Amino acid sequence: MPFIRIDTLRAGPERLAALGRAVHDALTETIGIPPDDRFQVLVDHDGTSGTLRYGDYLGVRRDDGIAYVAITLRSGRTPAQKQALYRRIAELAEAYTGTEPRNVFVVLTENEPADWSLGEGAAQYLEGAEA
Repeated sequence: MPFIRIDTLRAGPERLAALGRAVHDALTETIGIPPDDRFQVLVDHDGTSGTLRYGDYLGVRRDDGIAYVAITLRSGRTPAQKQALYRRIAELAEAYTGTEPRNVFVVLTENEPADWSLGEGAAQYLEGAEA
């Protein structure tokens, strides 16, 4: 059950939707997320009322083609699985949208089953574990 937020700068709706598909496809391919488990917030900033900031940290030369991808999911993946996920997101973002891999910035945040409510005011993962 990942929750995804993707932020871009003047990407337009088609590129933003394709980035969402790239991230979802990478999640299903690398860590086995079910195909219908898609919860995403896709935000395109216009550069005036909202914008993105970036630098060349760690020698990666980013530009306005940047896509920030924030993934929140339950803990339990190995470092190798995470690396495969990052790599596949960058590959698919380039294939689907032409986004250069240097402009794909991914942050992954892990949490526990009690940290999710999928609706109805219930902690479904916690209740499922107790059943």
